[in-house]
Amino acid sequence: MRYPNCIFDLYGTLVDIHTDESRPEFWKEMADWYRSFGADYPPEQLHQAYLQAVAQREQGTRILRKDAHEAHPEIQLEQVFLQLFLDKGVSADLALAIRTGERFREASIDYIRLYDGAVELLKVLRANGQKVYLLSNAQRIFTSCELRMLGIEPLFDAIYLSSDYGCKKPDRRFFELPLKEHGISPDSAIMVGNDGVCDIQGARELGLATVYIRSNISPQEPLPQADYVLQSMDLDRVRQILTQN
Repeated sequence: MRYPNCIFDLYGTLVDIHTDESRPEFWKEMADWYRSFGADYPPEQLHQAYLQAVAQREQGTRILRKDAHEAHPEIQLEQVFLQLFLDKGVSADLALAIRTGERFREASIDYIRLYDGAVELLKVLRANGQKVYLLSNAQRIFTSCELRMLGIEPLFDAIYLSSDYGCKKPDRRFFELPLKEHGISPDSAIMVGNDGVCDIQGARELGLATVYIRSNISPQEPLPQADYVLQSMDLDRVRQILTQN
């Protein structure tokens, strides 16, 4: 078997998503949420307090993609939501902060859906005896719920979300996690993603084979040097690549 270990990005590779945190209506909804627990913020004040709290936690981190759907992957946003309660004198706990994060994500999503063929692809790989891993620059408080909602959480042998580790793709430390924990040799693994820097360049530096998919939410960039380049979303073609002997 040519690729016994298949590592996938999530957003823009298996999942199509669009979020919008800029709408005034969104911040009014979140201000109403905070107010219901005793934290009284005007909507714009809450927006600015959120941005400031995120910026404080991101100090010293390297932001590669301002237009990516990464949701501040190197920090834990539940700590931001908790701080916003505490700053208003509300004795909130982590459970409430997580609920707030889930509400935040739900309110900001315009749509979320699997790309055609995503479930079939993952099931075929598993049935073929291949291991399937998820390596995503993402927030656990957002992504865990979305994986369950989309029905694909059980289709991975292991899931790695960057907010849990304080590092993200293309940092080699993040790529090394599944390799080290599962005894995977780089020459037995292939990375599938839609970002030429985070997914493809990062994987190539460790010696992994790569499949690049230019999807509707890929960053605007030149085509990367990948082993396989798909200029549009085509998970049937990805299945053919990954299951070849």
